[in-house]
Order: sequence, then C-alpha cells, then structure tokens
Amino acid sequence: MAGATRDLAARLAALPDDELARLLHRRGVAPLAGWRDFFDAAEALTDEAAVTRAVATLSATDLEHLDAAGAGEESAASAVARDLLLLDEDGTPLPVVARAIARTREGSQTVAHDEAPAADEVAERAAAERAFTSAAALADILIRAIRTPLARIGAGTIGAADRRALTEDLQQPDDVDALVALADWAGLLAGERRRFAPTSRADDWLADATAQRWSEVAAVWHRALPAAVRAEAPGSLAPPAEWETAFPADAGWPARAALLRRTGIAWGLLTPEGNVPTWTRLLPEHPEQAANALAALMPHEVDRIYLQNDLTAISPGPLAAARDVRLRRLAQRESHAQASTYRFTAETIAGALTEGETAESILAFLADVSLTGVPQPLEYLVQTTAERHGLVRVGVDPTSPDGQSRSRVTSSSTQVLDTLEVDQSLRPLGLVRSADGSALVSRVERDTALWALVDARYPAVAVDAHDRVEKLRRHRVAVAPDQADPLTAYAPLIARLRTAGSDDADADWLGRELEAAVRARDVVAIDVRLPGGETRAFVLEATGIGGGRLRGREPGAEVERTLPVSSIVSVRRQ
Repeated sequence: MAGATRDLAARLAALPDDELARLLHRRGVAPLAGWRDFFDAAEALTDEAAVTRAVATLSATDLEHLDAAGAGEESAASAVARDLLLLDEDGTPLPVVARAIARTREGSQTVAHDEAPAADEVAERAAAERAFTSAAALADILIRAIRTPLARIGAGTIGAADRRALTEDLQQPDDVDALVALADWAGLLAGERRRFAPTSRADDWLADATAQRWSEVAAVWHRALPAAVRAEAPGSLAPPAEWETAFPADAGWPARAALLRRTGIAWGLLTPEGNVPTWTRLLPEHPEQAANALAALMPHEVDRIYLQNDLTAISPGPLAAARDVRLRRLAQRESHAQASTYRFTAETIAGALTEGETAESILAFLADVSLTGVPQPLEYLVQTTAERHGLVRVGVDPTSPDGQSRSRVTSSSTQVLDTLEVDQSLRPLGLVRSADGSALVSRVERDTALWALVDARYPAVAVDAHDRVEKLRRHRVAVAPDQADPLTAYAPLIARLRTAGSDDADADWLGRELEAAVRARDVVAIDVRLPGGETRAFVLEATGIGGGRLRGREPGAEVERTLPVSSIVSVRRQ
C-alpha cells in the first residue's frame, strides 16, 4: 500500500494545475482540505471512504469494464476510472478500488443498452400541451417568489404552506416539486437557507416567449442527464424505466433518476409511458429545430384582451407570456384557464408605481393590449392612484448616528403625517417627530419602513438623498450558484501542495515514513549506508527524530541507537 501511495503522489504532482483541480473537484475534495503535501493527498484519495464515493460516480458500464480491467482485459471505457486516478499506471484497479467494486457488484444486474422508443403523434401532442402548461406554471411560481420568497425546508423542497397555495393555483398541482427543481437547476430560483428566492435571471426568463422559455430550461435538463442514461444515437436516451440501474454504487441515484424522469415528463421531454418526442432527440444538436417542433403543437396564444368597466380584464385565450407578466404587475389574476380574468385595484396599481411604472406607461400598455380601448373607470383609477402615489416619501435620515441608517418619512400633507404618527398598525416603526417637526423619524431602515407603510395602504415611495423617487423591489434578488472554474477554488490548496516538498521525492517519502514510524512507535527495519559504501540493516523501535538523526531502541535490549537520516537508504515496517 505504501508503494501505491507513493506512486499516486508522484502522479498527482505530475498533473498540470487545471487537470489537478478538475480531478479534486470530481473526487469531491473540499477546497479547504488540510493536506500538507502530495503524500497527504494520495493517502486521502485512497482512503476507503473516498474511494467508495468515487466508485459511486461510476456507471454500471464503467464498473463492468473495471471488472474486465481487473481480470487483465483491456478496456477503453475504463478511461473514466483512469481520469479519477482509480487505476494504476498499468490500467489495473488499485487494490482498495478493487475491493470497493467487489462490494458494489454483489447482486448487481447486467447493463442494458436499449434505446427508448419514439413517441407517436398523439403522445407528442399531449407532451406539447403539458410543456405549455408547465412553462406557464413555472412562470406563476417565479412571479409568486418575486413577491414573497418560497419557504424551503431541510429536505430542499418548498414548505407545506407554499405548496398548498401553489397546488390550489396551478393547473398541474402534482408537478410543483418538479417545476421548482427545474427552476433551481436553471438558475431561476436559488435556495438560500430557509427560502427559495428568484435570481436576476428570472426577470429575463419571464420576459421571453413561451417557446424560448421552454428551450432554455429543456437545455438545462438535458445537460443534467449523465452519459449513462443516453443511448449511442445522437439525442437518444435509454428507456427511463432502466435509469435507476445506471449507477448501482450510488445509493442516492434512484431518487435522482426518479426526479429526472418527473421533470422530463413535466417539461414535455418524456411521455409518462417512457417514450421520447421528436424535439427531445433534436435538442442536443439542433435546439432551434427542437423549439420549433414543439411550438407547432402548442396551444395558440393571444396578444389582446378585453378591458371592462368593472375594472376587470378577460383574456380570450392563453395570453402571450410577456404580456401576461406585464399585466400581472398591474392587476391580480382571479382565474387561470383557457380564458383568464384579471382585476385592477388601487393596491395593484400602486404596487406597479412603486416598482417603476408611471400613469403614462400603464395607460399606454393597456391601450396597446386592449381590444376594447381603456374604459373610463379604469383610466380614472390609474390617474387618481398615480396622483396620490408619492404623497408619503421615505428616505434615509441624514441625521442618523454613525453606524445606523434610520429612516425619515415626509409628506406635503401635515394631516397625513399626523395620521401616521397615531396609526397603531405602525407602532413597530416607532415613528416620532423630527426636531423641526417637518417629518417623522424611525429607527428602522428605509426599505423596512417603506414596505410597512405600503402594507398599511399608504401611498408611499422610496426617495434618495436628493428626494428623487427610486424604483424599489420588495425582496432582494438571490445569487445563483457560482459556476466558476474549479481551478479558482482549488488554487490555494494546489499552491500549498506544490511548495510543500523538495525536488527529491525519494527523500521526502523516506522522511515521511520515518515520521510515521516515530509517531506510531513502530518496529522498523532500516538499511543504512556505512562510510565505506557497505549497507547494514538495523531493527529498531523508532522513538524520535530531529536534528537530522533518527533515534531508536533495539527490541529485547536496552541498547539505543542514533542513525543519521542522510545515511538511511530504506525503511520497512516489521
């Protein structure tokens, strides 16, 4: 084993930095690992637990070829194991790897190499409709998350209250977890501690047409599929029913395979029967053709609506994605089906104004999207809400003490300030009159004070230090997971490994062996080169090392010897 560790350390040291970083990333090594040198790295990578984790990433096909390699047969497919440094330089599995494979292969099944059948026309139409509905449902989830982040439980799924609300609102309630998983993979939602929050990419995705929305998420799903579940023909997949056997050493893979199937079905990439639509096969090499093939079977979208005198809007069919998103910034959707209804209120208009809309931009959009013009009651609602909006202005108090950011509430109406001062619903803000009596001051930060006033239905806006209105979003945008090159994360560790040893690997290894023997108080056989060139063997219980000399006691005797480390040729444990 010592020889294997030494050889592996030499191979690690010979790798370029980028290849070494990718290896450490694939082997799941923490960038903050406390390794001192390449010998530490080699020992850690050949540890039973580390090897078991590495073997778990190998597909059933790779394991079959490793079996063949262990039996002396050449196999090109063992290149995956070679890249993970699970093989010696002759292509034979390391002993610890062979033991892990033997445990894995007990009771495992033979690998199937079938190809999933193509979906027929009826199944493709059903898959296209499901993809259309799922794209709209995912937009609903993101819009809800933009308003209020979704609760996230320890298992990484959404909380019961949000699940219940989404289940009542979506047309495909059984797909909530699948859609949240797709949004997470696509970087549209990011899990932060106990919540799912939208990322900056969510707004761009919501602004896209339905086919483009589908295409972006579908590409992410396909990239998430490991090579082990893909068939040989371009774009072809193994039968989904067989995916669970793809990684027999990975205890978590069956659940992952089930989620990939569920998300594939929800996004119209697989049928419930396990067949593959045309666009799924086109997706890897011809994404535009895939999106066009799907779009041809999707329900027709409308781009105009009916605005009514009772402050409602009716869409005579599925509304074009971007227009639906814009309309839902201005109104509350009351029903969602082939014909959806929306209701305008002073609160919904005020919310749009707070996020940057103006009366002119709202009326211009409504005039463009309406088949019936803008009814007078709706125009009046927009104008009067815009006139009142900004009556309460919330900024940072310039007299805040150092290290604090108190808020300052002003208004052109002294009556409004008087009302705010005595409003019991605003007691948590602790509003008090400023020294000059022209404003109210709170110890809480500006944004918190603003949204408390908005929730209390006051026409409040945020302003900067120059009293200019600022567009403000209620919840901060989450940061998508970092996709940086692993070389960046592992650079400090690799630099430490590079500078740890000397140019003499043999001497480094010998010193390491001697230190290990001293720590364990091992009895070792030591070959020492004498001044005349002759080599003599000593058997000692290693007791200490320092100052360039090894100290040890001969077993069964009280004789203690001191040997110069520079004269030691080799050391072997007895």
